[in-house]
Amino acid sequence: MSANAQLYGFPPGYFVIRNLANGRLWDVGGDDVEDSVEILLWPEKEKSLVETLRNPDANNQVFFIDTSGALCSRSSGHAIDVEGDRLVLRHRRPISQPYPNEYSHPLPRFSYSRETQHITASFQCDPAYPPPAAQTSTAWMRKTYVLSSIPMPKPKSLLDNASAFLSSAVITPISFFSGGTAQRKATPEEVFGGDIDLTEDETLEQDRGVEGEADDSPELLRRLRVLTIGQRDAPAEGDNARKRRQWQILPLRTSVAHRRQLK
Repeated sequence: MSANAQLYGFPPGYFVIRNLANGRLWDVGGDDVEDSVEILLWPEKEKSLVETLRNPDANNQVFFIDTSGALCSRSSGHAIDVEGDRLVLRHRRPISQPYPNEYSHPLPRFSYSRETQHITASFQCDPAYPPPAAQTSTAWMRKTYVLSSIPMPKPKSLLDNASAFLSSAVITPISFFSGGTAQRKATPEEVFGGDIDLTEDETLEQDRGVEGEADDSPELLRRLRVLTIGQRDAPAEGDNARKRRQWQILPLRTSVAHRRQLK
């Protein structure tokens, strides 16, 4: 296998990963080193890409591909794993039976495409880690696992909430006098069946409306998620949705580039 193939589209050495939609970098939450610590998106802590000029405190925003092809965090040296739909730090673990399982499994392979600027994850086994009796399905092999940032809209103001309350107060009496049926509470079956509103980071990318496109929250943090895309799923619509799935890989340099002298 060639050196380029082992890097899976990533550059050699250390690099930072920037989201095209919001400009934030991959960041190990709290600069922690514990197992299962989440990888988040955070504003860049160090603007220089020159090793000798960088603050070491920003190493939790630096990553690399190790000799086995695993994507790793520079600050801890630990590899990156997928836990549910989140990226997390993963300590090396012993094999446990029945293998593979949620605790003990091969690390995912992350690949970067310079053409699409997508980062995708591939797995050697079903990432849902079903029990052995249910491991006959191969549907997971036909899916694409794409990394995406999740937008965070600005919280609604008191005026917005008051307006929504007044609208609800007006509609409810009209519904009563017109013979309309009152809203009923969701049943437990509907809750577990998924017939309730999803939170912002649980909403399917293709189901986001115009309001769901907003990413204007003053919060510094943004979530990073692994989207599971089926063969029949529609592609991302809108410039913002496409950019949330696109990443810029910026390698660190060992020295300042010399400017050519003008003649």
